[in-house]
Amino acid sequence: MHTDERRRTLLLSAAAGSILLPTRALAQALAEPERLDVPYVPTPQEVVDRMLEMGRVGKNDVLYDLGCGDGRIVVTAAKNRGARGTGIDLNPVRIAEAKENAKAAGVADRVNFKVGDLFQADVSPATVVTLYLLPSVNVKLRPRLWQQLKVGTRVVSHAFDMGPEWPPEKKDEVDGRTIYYWTITQANKNAAKA
Repeated sequence: MHTDERRRTLLLSAAAGSILLPTRALAQALAEPERLDVPYVPTPQEVVDRMLEMGRVGKNDVLYDLGCGDGRIVVTAAKNRGARGTGIDLNPVRIAEAKENAKAAGVADRVNFKVGDLFQADVSPATVVTLYLLPSVNVKLRPRLWQQLKVGTRVVSHAFDMGPEWPPEKKDEVDGRTIYYWTITQANKNAAKA
């Protein structure tokens, strides 16, 4: 069933009363993209905290979370560490949740969330980038990070590395979940130009 047909069927069904979806669930069903590169799986708070610790996130940092989901990494960085941040996600439902979470945490003035494709996003302002993507997505994203990020920018990934071409500088585990850490170097920048 095509997207338009699916939406038309959902709308007609809801209007006819043959299905009982709350308004928010109906909006979510209509708004969620058909195909996402990565399924939404929230990062546990203990992992978020350790990622920010490994990335040495502080009040002078600008954190970008690629595939931000409900915004918990960006919100935690702003609330607990004083950082500014941007979250990018393909799913408008997750972005709406992230904005609500930022408002509830009192950090809406320090963070920004936008619907977007992380392969098109300008991440050059970041001093820290966080990820919870898939291995294939990380590998595809790696050259873009090398090209756009400044030397010294920290990259922290939950669960997945960046392939053998970019081994992590550090690894840690929290409740059986692996966290990887890298710093952008001049060698990375040179490799991006090659």
